[in-house]
Amino acid sequence: MAVSGFEGFEKRLELQFSSHDPVLGIGLRELDFKSLEQVLHQVQCTVVSALGNQHFDSYVLSESSLFVYPTKIIIKTCGTTQLLKSVRPFINHARTLNLHLIALRYTRGTFIFPEAQPYPHTSFHEEVVYLEDNIPDDLCYRKASVIPSKLTSHSWHVFSAGVVEYPDDVPYTVEVCMTDLDQTLARKFFRHPNDGMNGDSAGRAMTELTGINRINPNAQICDFAFDPCGYSMNGIDGDCYSTIHVTPEDGFSYASFECVGSAYNDMADMVKKAVKVFGPGTVSVATTNAGEDMCMRIKGAVEQVGLKCRSCGIDEVPAAGKVVFQTFTSRRKRI
Repeated sequence: MAVSGFEGFEKRLELQFSSHDPVLGIGLRELDFKSLEQVLHQVQCTVVSALGNQHFDSYVLSESSLFVYPTKIIIKTCGTTQLLKSVRPFINHARTLNLHLIALRYTRGTFIFPEAQPYPHTSFHEEVVYLEDNIPDDLCYRKASVIPSKLTSHSWHVFSAGVVEYPDDVPYTVEVCMTDLDQTLARKFFRHPNDGMNGDSAGRAMTELTGINRINPNAQICDFAFDPCGYSMNGIDGDCYSTIHVTPEDGFSYASFECVGSAYNDMADMVKKAVKVFGPGTVSVATTNAGEDMCMRIKGAVEQVGLKCRSCGIDEVPAAGKVVFQTFTSRRKRI
């Protein structure tokens, strides 16, 4: 493995708000672009592309993605971004709209280059302390958890807090992390020198070349290709999103796929298609608030593309529900 390189593993933050006003309107979507830019500046990333519909707005960032719903914000950033520095600014902006925080969830995998991470991300303990210091006291149901696996390079870190322990109507999410990508497939995420395209058009070409557009054919896609390599996309399908981010360099290659559950799509099939795009040597899948049947279907789908489940860890966290963390390696690869 390379001594240093770009950190593909993302940090993910989900903030859920509520309002005492019976007429909510568009809620957090009222935040102007300048306000979002100010928050992203503290995180150390920028918007490179955007797409929205009647349900929510999505932004492809220079380091991953941002989704803004009327009462929910999801921000996911990679590299050496300082994601948690967005917590307090988002809470303050929400207050101007008479919205107050009722739940928070922070998740991430195991960094490839932990020594390169800045404050407050130098350790999970430091992240938890920072979160504890920056969220309202009424989020009294709190838990920090590290779910291990048989693979030392893959464990799942979760911090969750809420004003109630078991809220209703929490949608389930699937977060897939892939490393050791097939080199031939990873090469498709490198741009050709002087290709005459901008990031949007090059991203569109990568989406079609790799088959990412077939993972969920119903989704509208907002994509972007970086120079000289790398790729990000957000997919919008009704009130659900999916997102993919790729760091294709050999030695620290990484790709992620995330989606939000819905009764109208086959999550296991989408995960299977995403894994096939990259041909990874190692995969981890974290599902939050999904039923046992969905977790087993995802396990079967990943094993159908030549990987074997090596471990499965489970924990229950407040304000989110059950977290199931499964790891897989290619059948030719030893633990």
